[in-house]
Formats: sequence, structure tokens, C-alpha cells
Amino acid sequence: MDHTNHVRLTTSELTPAVLEGATIYGADDHKVGKVDHIHGAGAGGSAVIDVGGFLGIGAKPVAVPISDLEFMRDEDGDVHAVTSWTKDELKQMPAHRN
Repeated sequence: MDHTNHVRLTTSELTPAVLEGATIYGADDHKVGKVDHIHGAGAGGSAVIDVGGFLGIGAKPVAVPISDLEFMRDEDGDVHAVTSWTKDELKQMPAHRN
């Protein structure tokens, strides 16, 4: 997916209402997971991403700093993010516990 024309989100848009459910694309531009929920506010918060699994079953939740994700909107207005992490790197992280 070409992200060059996608509009980057402003700091004020980094809220759970906007970010939850966003698809995350990894370093190889493949889907690596979805944002399950957000802890904290703005760029200083963290996103809990469900990695792996199928249709939400068997996914592993991992927490990463929001600053490690570049959130943007595509031409249809859908929010997604790009990160330098790969799916395998995210799977290696410790599971997030609520």
C-alpha cells in the first residue's frame, strides 16, 4: 500500500475513539495486527495491538508506544498505522496483561 498520499493524524486525534480498531502495517508493509485499545493519551500513550490469530481468535496482545506508530487516514478516511516492527518482532514481545 502506498502511504505517501495518506494524511498523518494530528496529536489531538490520537484518542481511543479514533485509534481503536486501526490496522497496523509492519516494516514489510504487510498487516501485522489491529489496535485493540489505548493506554494513556496522545503520543505519550501506548497502543495494545492484537498480533497474529485468525478473525480475532488466538491473537496475542502486545503494548507498544504510540510514538512507534505513524497513524494516518487513507483516501476513504480509514485510520491505519505504519511501524518499523515486523510481525515476528511483535510476536516476540511479552504479552500485554490488563
